[in-house]
Amino acid sequence: MPRSLVLLLAFAAGQAVAGTFYAQPLLDEIAAGFGIAERSAGAVIAVTQVGYAAGLVLLVPLGDVVGRRRLILVQLVLGALALAAAGAAGSGAQLFAAMAGVGLFAVVIQLLVVHAASLTPEAHRGQVMGAVTSGVVLGILQARTLAGPLAELGSWRTAYLTAAGLTLLVALLLLRRLPGGDHDRTAISYGAALRSLPALYAEERSLRVRGALALLVFAALSVVWSSLVLELTAPPHSLSHATVGLFGLVSVAGAVAARRAGRLADRGKSERTTGLALGLLVFAWLPLAQIEWSLAAVAVSLVLIDLAVQAVHVTNQSMVYAARPEARSRLAGAYMVFYSIGIGGGSVASTATYATAGWTAVCALGATISLAAFAVWTATTPRRRPAAGTDRSSCTRIPDSPPLPGEGPGPARCVGRARAACAQPCPAIGGWRTAWCRRRAAA
Repeated sequence: MPRSLVLLLAFAAGQAVAGTFYAQPLLDEIAAGFGIAERSAGAVIAVTQVGYAAGLVLLVPLGDVVGRRRLILVQLVLGALALAAAGAAGSGAQLFAAMAGVGLFAVVIQLLVVHAASLTPEAHRGQVMGAVTSGVVLGILQARTLAGPLAELGSWRTAYLTAAGLTLLVALLLLRRLPGGDHDRTAISYGAALRSLPALYAEERSLRVRGALALLVFAALSVVWSSLVLELTAPPHSLSHATVGLFGLVSVAGAVAARRAGRLADRGKSERTTGLALGLLVFAWLPLAQIEWSLAAVAVSLVLIDLAVQAVHVTNQSMVYAARPEARSRLAGAYMVFYSIGIGGGSVASTATYATAGWTAVCALGATISLAAFAVWTATTPRRRPAAGTDRSSCTRIPDSPPLPGEGPGPARCVGRARAACAQPCPAIGGWRTAWCRRRAAA
């Protein structure tokens, strides 16, 4: 794939995600404008994630049914309209409806990532997915950093109207450059695609495990960012929204982590990357709790949190999307449901905890969630070392595998299994084992 197209897809993904994050640094101003209590302010973000979850279930699976190019363009235009509606909302009910629409159509991010994966050879897929995910991280950076200055130029509405214009610009650029994806469609109806989602959860262990990690790490991320603006704009800090937005610059670390994690996933180091990232996430809450003494310590903590979350996220995507290439859009939707639950739940829990017990309790909540994520990873990671050149995480489906000498052709083979698992069939692929396992058995 041309580098220019990768950069364009990254930019598009960034603009799509930015709309769902503008509310975080402006939460107090939005809540005050509509008479929403501080402890309930997280509902603004939560309703966006409800819309996002609905889009993951209802819209993303369409990527396996219709051409992704057309679907991407339509969702970008509708997303721009939803952002404009949020900026023009005249009541709390109108705001919540518009924010649900913003979340609903922001799922175009997943189609962009899946489309990029489908256009890239397998050997470089993790790297390209990391690059596109870096665009997502930079979009979050844009929302956190620019929301404050835009609000000070006008009001919080200015940020949403600006976002609407940028999203329309992205749609026009992709109309000219984005290759068609009709060849990625499968012979499956929309109804069948929706009905297959529960089966994906039941059959794909990597989806369940990596989804649980996604839920927890994004809940931790939402915990810190949902209450940070409330803490920093209140005494004794009393910072302006523009100054608070500068803390969003730490998201650059997340972009770097996303690219690096993609390369490590291509080299079969997914589990090692995950463990290191989760360890950093747990540690990051200690300096963050010292917010009254050092804003520099807060910045360091935010760097570590963003770096850890994005490293886990890219690794998750690389592993989950490889499970069934013919169902990547459905896998994307199924996986990102966990993300949506984590972001929405973390936001509501964070603002409620802050209103009740203050910033230290918020840090304790985030640390507990991070420890839970580390515990899940520890419990689900095999303890034995993997075979050379493989990852220990799961079975990965690879269609049309070449047969070994003396064997008939098979529809799929199984990779990514530790040598200790050679005696066991790969359950998701009807008993097929790795070529290494079959050679060993023959010997």
